[in-house]
Amino acid sequence: MRGVKVVTAAATAVLLLAELGPVPALADTIEAALVRSYQNNPQLNAQRALVRATDENVPQALSGYRPRASLTVTGGYQYSDQQPTGIKDSIHGTQNPASAGLTVSQSLFNAQTPQKVRAAESQVSSAREGLRVLEQTVILSAATIYMDYLRDSAIVEVQRSNTRVLEQTLKQTQDRFNVGEVTRTDVAQSEAQLAAGRTQQLTAESNLTTTRSNFRRIIGNEPQNLAPGAPVDRFLPATLAAAVELGLTQNPNVTSAMFGVDVNFLQTKVAEGALLPTVGLQATVTEGYQQQLSVNRLFNAAANVQISVPIYQGGTEYSLIRQSKESLAQQRLVLEQTRDQARANVVTAWGQLVAGKSQVASAQAQVTASEIALNGVREEAKAGQRTTLDVLNAQQALVNARNALVTAQHDRVVASYNVLAAVGRLSPQVMGLSTNVYDPSVHYQQVRDNWAGVRTPDGR
Repeated sequence: MRGVKVVTAAATAVLLLAELGPVPALADTIEAALVRSYQNNPQLNAQRALVRATDENVPQALSGYRPRASLTVTGGYQYSDQQPTGIKDSIHGTQNPASAGLTVSQSLFNAQTPQKVRAAESQVSSAREGLRVLEQTVILSAATIYMDYLRDSAIVEVQRSNTRVLEQTLKQTQDRFNVGEVTRTDVAQSEAQLAAGRTQQLTAESNLTTTRSNFRRIIGNEPQNLAPGAPVDRFLPATLAAAVELGLTQNPNVTSAMFGVDVNFLQTKVAEGALLPTVGLQATVTEGYQQQLSVNRLFNAAANVQISVPIYQGGTEYSLIRQSKESLAQQRLVLEQTRDQARANVVTAWGQLVAGKSQVASAQAQVTASEIALNGVREEAKAGQRTTLDVLNAQQALVNARNALVTAQHDRVVASYNVLAAVGRLSPQVMGLSTNVYDPSVHYQQVRDNWAGVRTPDGR
């Protein structure tokens, strides 16, 4: 009995070992699991590719400042038969006309171009914040599934130990029944409790199998030799007020919505720019050969300044302006909604963290008291002062207490990660993870001022 008790106690303490001493060198840590999910998660890599695609909006907008050039070359065969006025004889013949023309145009003024560039830059910033949102989601999912596996594996050990205890209890009860100390009812009660314990063990093993599958899906490898997980309180604000303030300024959902307002504001300016004139310069150089029977070579060069003033385009431009203003108003309301949700998330997560700390202490006290109670009931049962049912109930109360302790320890750690995510600081940089942090600005700088080329930089 003593050996079984030691195994069960070790199982319930599996999440607290982080505070008791160093873990084995070969153990997998929660930090290493977070690094793997950060580096290899396919959804996160897809979002990074989306940000790189959004970067290309900026050089596309900047193209409005740059010249445009086109080269036209023609050639062919031509037969002509001409009858000039006042001349009886006709002029006819064949030639091979050919020409080459180069046209260069440069925008001198377009009110839409600056706003398009600024809007594209805001779109890039918004996309980066969307990437931060997904980074936090992936890291939080990895931390949660890591702790889920520790919890479920500890619960399996608790249930297996409980089954072994119940098997021994049933054997002892049968021996006492054989010598007439207890009745058949006591044996039946032990058998029923053992059957229930085996059912609970099978349920716990099934839950662990599901968690193992999700661990492989989120983190990318099978869980082996997991070290205990520790909370990340050292990265959290000291007070709830400070946490709320951070959540309203650093939460990527809020900052993404803020950039969304900027994008819609600039889109309104782009639509209004359609009402303003545009000024452009165009230069053309053309050289032709055998364009006419009487002309062997012809060269033309021209340069023109063109001013285009929109008068009325059917009302489309006015409708686009009104539509953009409504979209801007809608995005501002979305920002307020996002801020309210961020504030609620911070308060909720903070409350869960505070409650989790108290629950761990309460659960630990419950386990200690349940162990003392079980030992007392067993001694009293030996003296005939307690029934077999009393022993079984005390054993089940201890199992429930140990399960509650494991769950409380799990919730305590996960709650700290939830608070860190709610304030917008769940990132490799803040937590100091040993990994190369993906910097989206690298790819942006690689493509922003590219005038030509189809090579795709990898952003590294």
